[in-house]
Amino acid sequence: MEFYRWIEEAARRNNSLLCVGLDPRLERLAPGDDLYSFNRRIIDATRDLVCAYKPNFAFHEAAGPEGLEALRRTVTYAHGTADVPVILDAKRGDIGSTAQAYARAAFEVWGADALTVNPYLGQDSVTPFTAFTDKGVFLLCHTSNPGATDLQTLPCPSRPLYEAVAAKAKEWGTGLVVGATYPEALARVRALSPEAWILLPGVGAQGGDMADALAAGLREDRLGVVVNSSRDVIYALDPRQAALDLRKRINDARSGRPACPFDPRAALTLTLADIGAIRFGEFTLASGKKSPIYVDLRLLASHPPALRQVASAYADLLRAEVGAGEPGTRTRLAAIPYAALPIGTAVALELDLPLIYPRKEAKDYGTSRQIEGEYQAGDRAVVLDDLITTGGSKLAAIEPLEQAGLEVRDVVVLIDREQGGGAELAEAGYRLHAVLRLSEMLDLLTEAGRISAAQRDEVTGSLWGSS
Repeated sequence: MEFYRWIEEAARRNNSLLCVGLDPRLERLAPGDDLYSFNRRIIDATRDLVCAYKPNFAFHEAAGPEGLEALRRTVTYAHGTADVPVILDAKRGDIGSTAQAYARAAFEVWGADALTVNPYLGQDSVTPFTAFTDKGVFLLCHTSNPGATDLQTLPCPSRPLYEAVAAKAKEWGTGLVVGATYPEALARVRALSPEAWILLPGVGAQGGDMADALAAGLREDRLGVVVNSSRDVIYALDPRQAALDLRKRINDARSGRPACPFDPRAALTLTLADIGAIRFGEFTLASGKKSPIYVDLRLLASHPPALRQVASAYADLLRAEVGAGEPGTRTRLAAIPYAALPIGTAVALELDLPLIYPRKEAKDYGTSRQIEGEYQAGDRAVVLDDLITTGGSKLAAIEPLEQAGLEVRDVVVLIDREQGGGAELAEAGYRLHAVLRLSEMLDLLTEAGRISAAQRDEVTGSLWGSS
């Protein structure tokens, strides 16, 4: 049976998302005991309580040839006795023919049904494992160890590295390893790879909170997470009772608190509020309109983490709705001065696309150019700005772009104030794309307790004549 169907069938049959890690340490074996007999006793005690077993290759390899033979026999015994898949925890990852050899070893020699894989050498190092289409692959994404943040949360360039891995997992059709000790990261991974199976270490000795982790990681069908526990079960005085207790904790969490998926719109809105970019009072906008709310996105340049978050949101929208960077097209991002220039630079780095910008006035010295940056007539230009109220400033920026022979079809902003700008652009033949709408931002701020319902209604009534 194909791995992901098999683990789902086992989870339903045994009403369990528990995976017992078989990590026997030689120094903890009883006199006269061996690795295989130890593993077999654990399997006998828990075979109807789990959805999978996860033997760790290192603990068996450390025992030499006898340990590796114990591993092979353990996999066969788990298949025959428990009828559940076996995930080999070996964290393999290498180039070309070496990765192919690792894949054959895991799946053909040791008989594993899935394997943990280090993805940091890129797709060509993962393909030899995914080429076994009936097997499972779990990419290391955001692991549970304290040092995970040394590398896995580094920006690359506008979102953390682990998020890039999660996005690749969706593209490559793999599972992911995400530690229960980082529930916010787990929720973000689930949002980026909504159908993937997630191998979840860290709920036992490492201190991850079961309820928080499952609320963040479960799919809508209340599956999709494999909760691994090793020491808390295999070294318990009564391994079966320990597994029963752990399965009950998992199922209580599954049936209790509803899943709490990561909402990137809410996270972004709260970030903007946190840096003071959303203000309430009485303001005059660049369009001349009066407004009870002012959004100052020029502050992003002074808050690099917020700017990275904004750039990632723009990039996701540009990929999904505009097709920026599609093969065979020459695309330029055209940022409107001044607020969109730092945003445009960050987005250009994220998408690896060239940036140009139309000046508000041509220079009367030097090149006297109206448009800065490199481009050719016939190139596609996607216009970026921070927000839109009316369409006037966008149309003014588009004019010199088109006069230079650039093709403009799309305008992308972070926030649509929903005051007619989109309709004005559409009437002129351009499409507006917005990461956020102001009305939903107000609702999100209200839900988060940042503003009262009365304050929201006062703003919406002033802007749109409703409450």
